[in-house]
Formats: sequence, structure tokens, C-alpha cells
Amino acid sequence: MAVAIPELYRTTVGKKAVMAVTGGILVLFLVAHMAGNLKVFLGASDFNHYAEWLRTVGEPALPHRGLLTVVEVVLSASVILHMWSAISLARTARRARPVGYAAKKKSQAHGYAVHTMRWGGVIIALYLVWHLLDLTFGAVNPQGDNATPYEKVVADFAPSHWYVTLFYVVAVVMVGLHLRHGIRSAVQTLGSAGRGYSRYDLLAAAVSTLLVVGFLAVPISVTFGWVK
Repeated sequence: MAVAIPELYRTTVGKKAVMAVTGGILVLFLVAHMAGNLKVFLGASDFNHYAEWLRTVGEPALPHRGLLTVVEVVLSASVILHMWSAISLARTARRARPVGYAAKKKSQAHGYAVHTMRWGGVIIALYLVWHLLDLTFGAVNPQGDNATPYEKVVADFAPSHWYVTLFYVVAVVMVGLHLRHGIRSAVQTLGSAGRGYSRYDLLAAAVSTLLVVGFLAVPISVTFGWVK
């Protein structure tokens, strides 16, 4: 088995399977993360308590930030494997057909999907770096590292920082587009496409829309003064 797994990963099917599984892990994280973000509407006390709970859950059986660290390691590994599989598959596709067919135009839908996944992935990666520096470490947050999580969120999306909100909106929309295409691709990769594929297509649209709306609810509410 130890030999079979690396051998499987070297194949196109194996890489697509890795992309599908790691993508599923990241989608589950996004759903949980969105639910946590929405606690900001319950007020500063509840939101700060939730942020602190993430660091203390499992104590004293687990060390401080123990479970959170495990989650971070799993997520980091998933992101790296997901991106590496995507890059490797793109290289394989280019080697297989280095010159496009002259008489056949590329499908507009295919081109849209490729650009969405490629540039969407770049924007999402940049956003993740900024998000960690901003709300996790406080390095680029207006309130700094000593502020409470609620204060950081409110300061981040204040009307005077409209450019931060705009970047956040673009990144989240790209996440939604990335997810919609990614979920459909994962369904095909895992062999569930067929007569019931339209149901999975609707599921992809519903999940991506839910996440986009859920993640954008917080910055928009802060910008318009509904959350202070």
C-alpha cells in the first residue's frame, strides 16, 4: 500500500482524485468558517468568545490551540496538495497537446472554466496570505495584534477602508466561481456523473452561492454600519 499510493498519485486519475478529496476538505472548512463568521451578528461578546473557544477547545486533554493546530496542518497540507495537483495536471495537459487544433475553436465554456480556476486560484492564494496577516496575526490590521477579534473585523471593513472590502468581495466571488466549477469537476472525477449529474450541478451552484452570500454578509454589514 505504501508503494501503491505514490504510484497512483503519479497518474492523471490519482491527481484528480487528490484534487477532489482535498477540495472537499476545504469546502467543509469554508462552511464551518462561514458559520463562525456569522456569529459577529450576535455581538462582540459572543464573537470574541467563539474566537477564544477555537483556541481552548479540548483543554485540558489537549494543549492550548491543540485542535486548532491540527486543523491548520490538515488545511495547509490540503491547500498544497490541491495546488500541486492542479499545476501538475495543467503541465500534463500542455505536454499532451503542445499545439492547439487550428480548425477547431476552443469552447467558450471550457476557456471560461480554465481562466476561472487558474486566476481564481491566484487571487484566492493572495487573499489567504493577506487574511492571515490581517485577522490572524494582526500585522496589517488597523487595530494591530492586541485588539479583540471583533474589533479587528470592524476596523478592517470600516467605510474608510473600502479598498479592503472591495478586495475581499472580489476574492470571495472568485472563491464561489472556483467552487462551482471545482465541485462539478470533483463529481465527475469520483464517478458520480451521469443521469443524476444535473442534481450535482445544482448542488454546486447552491453551495457556492451560500458561501459567497454568507462570507460577504459580514464585510458589507460593517461597511454600511449595520455591525459596529
